Amino acid sequence: MSGTSEDRLLGGRVLLRQPVQGFRAGLDAVLLAAFVPARPGQRVVEAGCGSGAAFLCLAARVPGLRIAAVEREPAMAALARANAALNGVAAEVTEANIADRAIARSLAPFDHAFANPPYWPGGTAPPGASRRAATHESGAGLDAWARFLTDALKPGGTASLVLPAARFDAGIAALRGAGCGSVALLPLAPRAGRAAKRVLVMARRGGRGPARLLPPFVLHHADGGFTPEAEAVLRDAAAITIA
Repeated sequence: MSGTSEDRLLGGRVLLRQPVQGFRAGLDAVLLAAFVPARPGQRVVEAGCGSGAAFLCLAARVPGLRIAAVEREPAMAALARANAALNGVAAEVTEANIADRAIARSLAPFDHAFANPPYWPGGTAPPGASRRAATHESGAGLDAWARFLTDALKPGGTASLVLPAARFDAGIAALRGAGCGSVALLPLAPRAGRAAKRVLVMARRGGRGPARLLPPFVLHHADGGFTPEAEAVLRDAAAITIA
């Protein structure tokens, strides 16, 4: 790791040190954390936590969580531990591969499990990227991510993913194949009337309810500024709630 930058998330509530080059946390991690329906005192786990942005944002919104995370890259796992300490968050970060289902079972059970799986088109990664930035197809596939999340959950617990919109069908199929149902899909639209580029997907272990397509969550006004709803999530640590 050639160097780190020091960034602020959630209006300064979260201090995040992350690599200058390679995998860097952005909107996806913040939005994913806002989507997890955790309550104080519950147990949560993040698969592939990177430098810890998502679980730190979740901890900033919901006090009293019992947090675990798994990261296969030693340098990133160490950075996630350091960031947790820097923010006063008690988190157990395990260095392991999410393809190892025994790890999920050893850490279980959790009320909520979530992940921002790596994806880069064509099998390529940005300059300086770690192996974590490989595509799904060249590393652990979506099926493996879904199995890890499901194995870590208690019955009825939620599994949440943030994905490119083009992968939503694969994500839902992976979650269902792992034993999760009652799927909810939230498109993240860059502007009103524009097609979503990202989606948030949530399912419940053992869920039997119908799938739901939710109204789009619009991020920007036509002039490029954030909508009030997006501003509340990104700056004020509000939750993205679904009925």
